Amino acid sequence: MRVLPPLAIAVVLILMPAVSMAAAIVDKVQIKGLNEDDDTQRAMAENIRVALTLNDALGTRLGEARLEYLMEQTKDEAAGALEPFGYYSPTIEVTSERLSAADAARIEKEKKGGKDKAKDKDDQDDDDTGDNASAPAGDVQRDSSDADGKVTTSTAPANAAGGEGAVAQQATDGTSSGTASATPRQRAPADHMSVTITVTPGEPVRVRDADIRIDGEGGSDRYLAQDLKDFAPAKGAAFDHQTYEASKLKIVRRLAERGYLDADFETRKVEVTRAQHAADIDLSWVSGIRYDMGPTHFNQSYFRPGLLDRLVYWDEGSYYHQGKLDRLRQSLVALDYFSNIDIQPDVDNAVDGRVPIEVNLKLAPRTIYQYGLSYGTEYGAGFLAGVERRYVNSRGHKLKTLLDYAQNRKALTTTYRIPAFKWLDGWYAATAQLYDEQTDYIDTRRIELIGSRSGQLNENWTITASIHALRERWLFQLADDDSDGAEAVAPYRYATYVYPQLEAKYVNVDDRLFPRSGITATATLRGGLEGAGSDTNFGQLLIGGRWYKGFGLNDRLIVRGEVGQTSVASQDALPPSLRFYAGGDNSIRGYQYREVGPRVRTDGGEYSVGGNKLITGSVEYEHYYKGGPFGGAVFVDSGTAYNDSPDFKTGVGFGVRYKSPIGPVRVDIAHGLNDPDSVVQLYLSIGASL
Repeated sequence: MRVLPPLAIAVVLILMPAVSMAAAIVDKVQIKGLNEDDDTQRAMAENIRVALTLNDALGTRLGEARLEYLMEQTKDEAAGALEPFGYYSPTIEVTSERLSAADAARIEKEKKGGKDKAKDKDDQDDDDTGDNASAPAGDVQRDSSDADGKVTTSTAPANAAGGEGAVAQQATDGTSSGTASATPRQRAPADHMSVTITVTPGEPVRVRDADIRIDGEGGSDRYLAQDLKDFAPAKGAAFDHQTYEASKLKIVRRLAERGYLDADFETRKVEVTRAQHAADIDLSWVSGIRYDMGPTHFNQSYFRPGLLDRLVYWDEGSYYHQGKLDRLRQSLVALDYFSNIDIQPDVDNAVDGRVPIEVNLKLAPRTIYQYGLSYGTEYGAGFLAGVERRYVNSRGHKLKTLLDYAQNRKALTTTYRIPAFKWLDGWYAATAQLYDEQTDYIDTRRIELIGSRSGQLNENWTITASIHALRERWLFQLADDDSDGAEAVAPYRYATYVYPQLEAKYVNVDDRLFPRSGITATATLRGGLEGAGSDTNFGQLLIGGRWYKGFGLNDRLIVRGEVGQTSVASQDALPPSLRFYAGGDNSIRGYQYREVGPRVRTDGGEYSVGGNKLITGSVEYEHYYKGGPFGGAVFVDSGTAYNDSPDFKTGVGFGVRYKSPIGPVRVDIAHGLNDPDSVVQLYLSIGASL
């Protein structure tokens, strides 16, 4: 056997790292040991995922030294990510394993997604790979441990590209030679790896002692005292950082809310003793005095002096409370005069414990233009055009005109509003409407004058009282059974009604744009007397509501219902605008607008003429993909409008949902189960239905 000279051996040893260095590509990181069906442990796992530096190296080529460093770093980062949940002494094990060729190919295909992506970056230059020069062929295992646990790092075989045994250069003639030639440096193919983080949280740190107090006037405030009593985490509970910060923030906000505007921390300290799994809390505030309400200054230059002062419902010198400022802000927002509203207590200029309130206002654009296109199967194509003057004069009056013009329907509405500040925030309004509708089965025109006073009773209730003067002409185009479908000769009918109306609206939901919890309800009561401007006596009540219930993060249930009842001497004397109809969006999907109810036959088919009673209901379930914004819905609607006995119609369907900044966008496809006029119906609506 020929012995290589020492010089040749040295050359081979120098060149071997150029082809035998270990390299790996980490394709995925998985976490074990935590039950992600549990909300807390799922949050712990997510906190670990976002804390890892290893995430930045996924899919890139790593040398052995770099991979080992990142795995050691992963152990420390995972342990640190558990501390906010009260686990300061976890056991963390980080291991890696080589993926099979099939798994590696599948992951590579998923990453590319059918198109080329940016090439993998080179791993660390020779500084990283050079550390592997002395690594023996085969797997390399290194362990390091500390008090917090053990981490095992595994790297790929040093000769992963060439199989087991010694590495040899191949001569140009295809034979194996014992001497190395000065060929260019070659990079060995990298193994695809999976890194697994196994977590054993261990015993959590628990609150051993808690000294939480408020010094000063706030110490005797009963609301603050209750907050101190409810402070979490309490003694014996795991020291969860998020819970602790939330309780602390609640007291900070309560101090500001109740007028302790000089309040500040006196001590803020949490001592954690890992060996004893104990946390000691020392937290205190100095509240200072509680301020009273001082004068309110509205800083604006357009509206006449004193106009906005009427919105200030509190007395100067009464106790300060943030809720009063919030109520003022809501009133200013409802006026829709301003694009920016800033309300702040001016503590620096407080006198004798009374703090001035500075209200800085910026006017919104004076004129709003409204326009759009419309289409309905019954009314045909059309357009909307409108203009609104946010403020007509310095007294804050408003004017709005809207034209809704379609092939078979025209409506022109003008409303003049005057702000009302006494009793309840709201408006005095005068409205005039002209309406004309001519379809295959009805010809109707009306003019209606309305005077109203609206007011916000509280944050949930809005009340509107109004008086209506209605003049209406109508004709149903009936078919004559004895004339082979010829149109019957019928005179126009006329009706005059003057009647009061009271409407109440209740809204109590967690989010007005996209409710997940709560209810909304409306109730309308109206009635007229024959001797007081109406052609006949009548009374009418309409009640509707919605209930929202969220499930998890991605689902919600919506239940809707509506009932109506009319008492009238003669149904025929009631004009179409005062009758009940069913069918269409927000009623019974799967049927056309006004399709369900008492019907008459015409040359074009059967059509509803409305009833004096109404009942509808709906159940809808929505699911949003990974929390939104896109989702889907399934629903079933049922109900009817009727005079004597109900004839229920049911529709079923599905829809697509999108959470937009202005509220949900809903596209529904529905089919009626009880002989609808159309096979399917398509509905599009935008905005919250409150």
